[in-house]
Amino acid sequence: MSKLARFLKPYGKQIALVVVLLVAQAIANLYLPDLNAEIINNGIAQGDVDYILRTGGLMVGVTLVLGIVSVVAVYFGAKTAMAFGRDVRSAVFRAVEGFSAAELNRFGTASLITRNTNDVQQVQMLAVMALNIMILAPVMAIGGVVMALRQDVPLSGLLLVVIPLMGVVIGLALSKALPLFRAVQAKTDRINQVVREYLSGVRVIRAFVRTAHEQERFEEANADLTETALRVQRLFATVMPAMMVIFNLTTVAILLFGARRVDAGAMQVGNLMAFLAYMMQILISVMMAVLMFVMVPRAAASAERIVEVLETEPSIRDPQTPAQESEACGFVAFEGVSFRYPGAEHPVLCDVTFSAAPGEVTAIVGSTGSGKSTLINLVPRFYDATEGRVLVDCVDVREMPRERLWAKIGFVPQKAFLFSGTVADNLRFGKPDATDEDLWHALEVAQAREFVEAMPQGLDTPVAQGGVSVSGGQRQRLAIARALVKKPDVYVFDDSFSALDFATDARLRKALRRETRDATVIIVAQRVSTIMDADRIVVLDQGRVVGIGTHAELLETCETYREIVESQLTLEEIA
Repeated sequence: MSKLARFLKPYGKQIALVVVLLVAQAIANLYLPDLNAEIINNGIAQGDVDYILRTGGLMVGVTLVLGIVSVVAVYFGAKTAMAFGRDVRSAVFRAVEGFSAAELNRFGTASLITRNTNDVQQVQMLAVMALNIMILAPVMAIGGVVMALRQDVPLSGLLLVVIPLMGVVIGLALSKALPLFRAVQAKTDRINQVVREYLSGVRVIRAFVRTAHEQERFEEANADLTETALRVQRLFATVMPAMMVIFNLTTVAILLFGARRVDAGAMQVGNLMAFLAYMMQILISVMMAVLMFVMVPRAAASAERIVEVLETEPSIRDPQTPAQESEACGFVAFEGVSFRYPGAEHPVLCDVTFSAAPGEVTAIVGSTGSGKSTLINLVPRFYDATEGRVLVDCVDVREMPRERLWAKIGFVPQKAFLFSGTVADNLRFGKPDATDEDLWHALEVAQAREFVEAMPQGLDTPVAQGGVSVSGGQRQRLAIARALVKKPDVYVFDDSFSALDFATDARLRKALRRETRDATVIIVAQRVSTIMDADRIVVLDQGRVVGIGTHAELLETCETYREIVESQLTLEEIA
């Protein structure tokens, strides 16, 4: 929790105001029983109506001021706590934005969502309570003890029994609650994961008639979370009754021993009533603290998870001293590149060396699992090579600021993803100032103009999150058009033509040739027909380059490439 306190520093003045207001509220609360004692001792006992009215009027005035102060304190306390939650949420989001694929895989999408929503909310609610109860309760408790001692010292000896007893009950509850709250947050992650997988894969689930299985998965995760949450609630369900028992027994003890002292003339009735009020204030303050401490374990567990995200150093960071811009434009080279995923026994890529120049189409082909996608993910630094260098514009990508690197690359991933919004919003994702003419031109090159024109609102047609409102082929063509609008120096297509029919694929490649004639184009493809016309084809087998050349050259010199071609094309097509 202390590591998140830095987010409260900008609000020091507001917090100071809240503290002053709450202390004033506590003092006013402590003053009222004293006035009540004076009315009983000096007004009612002596029949002085004027004294009763004067002192009663003063009590009413203090109560009104108390109400105003309380409202203002709660307002600024809530405002500060909400701003604190906003800042923490923003910091977590910015931290996640800087994560590489390795950190994202380590935490998991479901867990990161939970940490930035539910966990931040738990800490935020604790901040709300802290800026009210945590400040008010100790002032009321300490002030109550002082004022109780002023009323009667011998009777105050009850505090030596009551407060330690309440401390023991609270301590036992907190010691058992903290691990349970950690488990609750972990199981909330699990619920999010199951729901996310169901919503993302709903078509597959229904196609394979696995709805009942998914219901069982959810019920299992839900029941597990419910059972843990019930254990927590059962634990604190015993705390409050225990507090009430102590509270009521203390009231009985005060009235019993206080009545004897009044009967012996050692204490006035008004002082006994004031002492009882102060004792109630002390016990209520302790109970308020208990209510807050119910939230502390869960908020502490949430704070640990938030701090874990904030303190995670991304494995891929911008260089402290970036390299200067190179005169080369779009040149991409791999020099002895090897890559191993964190924790993996064997490398995915071994000593890969080749280059791709502007005005050329370089294709990467290989069997499934040969490392094609991993290789091109090194270009935009989604991962960093464990050995060797990846160069863009003759500069090692690790010596280049990532935003400068990404500005040079138009990347079309294997899974085309569209964002919620309109068609135009998605196309302008890489170039916000693109004109409608630019968008239609990119759509025409991507063979997408026809179906976009047929949409009800054309470029302004809404697109559902993920692009689920369009077909797979349409989604791929829109993703390609999005990259074309950007007009980068380097185009990277990661198996981005797989959902297209052969005729559309051929027209798209022909149009791309004209559109990208001055740029470097790197294409990963499973379909041989997509890359047959490439200027250079790189053949990967188990992470190693086993052949580089044109289609005709590789048919003569590379057995792996020949096997791939023969598995897809007839002898006539090969010829």
